[in-house]
Amino acid sequence: MRGVAFFSGGKDGLYALHLAEMKGIDVPYLLALKTTIGLSPHWENLEALKILAEAMRKELLTFDMTKGSDALAEFIGSLGVDYLIAGDVLLEDHLKWIELLSKKAGVKPLEPLWGKNTRELAEEILKAGFQYAIIAVNREKLGKEWLGYTFRSVDDLEFFLRRNPGIDPVGEFAEFHTVILASPLFEERFTLEILSTEESERYHWVRFRLVRE
Repeated sequence: MRGVAFFSGGKDGLYALHLAEMKGIDVPYLLALKTTIGLSPHWENLEALKILAEAMRKELLTFDMTKGSDALAEFIGSLGVDYLIAGDVLLEDHLKWIELLSKKAGVKPLEPLWGKNTRELAEEILKAGFQYAIIAVNREKLGKEWLGYTFRSVDDLEFFLRRNPGIDPVGEFAEFHTVILASPLFEERFTLEILSTEESERYHWVRFRLVRE
């Protein structure tokens, strides 16, 4: 069985990919979307995503959402895969979109993180060997001093949550966005080098590069 995974470079999508592969699904394709709903800190750092895809020996595909969801479904259907993999946890609207998209594409939706307790999920991701850094914060919910903060252990998670008790542990409601620096999916490890700090209507975010350790 083969799949394509939505890919932003963040922890949730890559952990969902990891769980899919643990189930025996071959995932040769990663799919990054150029969104139409405002600036995406992930898309703005597409060169870094290419480095992660290369580290995983997977093909990075891109799709411009100005073409619409039907065109996206047709594109996914052309890949010859059985599953569309995504890392949603609690957002019903996005789950329904994935399910509809999968139906149109003729594939099965796979959401291995769905419904998990987000505190337990954050610990699970870290204990599985994933490390990640914050690359964007919602201006209304987190200060920009958290840009670049790196989660390497449950201790780092606990410190972050003590300082920010109202924030979801995995940032499920777009309080923050992340990029993976280490994982079981690749042997290399990276550090985050911030090139500049930027501001959009919604986020403080960084342009960055990934430096191999």
